[in-house]
Amino acid sequence: MGRIFKRYLEGPQIYSCLECGTHFTTKQDIISENFHGRGGRAFLFNQAVNVTQGPLEKRMLITGMHTVADIYCVDCQSLVGWRYERAFEESQKYKEGKFILEKTRMKLGP
Repeated sequence: MGRIFKRYLEGPQIYSCLECGTHFTTKQDIISENFHGRGGRAFLFNQAVNVTQGPLEKRMLITGMHTVADIYCVDCQSLVGWRYERAFEESQKYKEGKFILEKTRMKLGP
């Protein structure tokens, strides 16, 4: 298996993996804090780093049908959320290419 090169983010408010501390994104990249994941509250982010993506699947969510891919921490492989690939309803198109990270799977710190 090849060596994994992780990206480290800078700033006072970095969201990272609860299990291993790998950086995911910053507080400045939050689009909304009013989302729900499998385990409760979740945030919608513009970007996320140090994640791997699972296969695409159609999933019926609260806001309708979407094509999504689960995302995992690149280091410890914990399931941390999903990425929106396609929204079938016009009002949900703003989510395409964005990331959901579940609050219970990450921590905020320096």
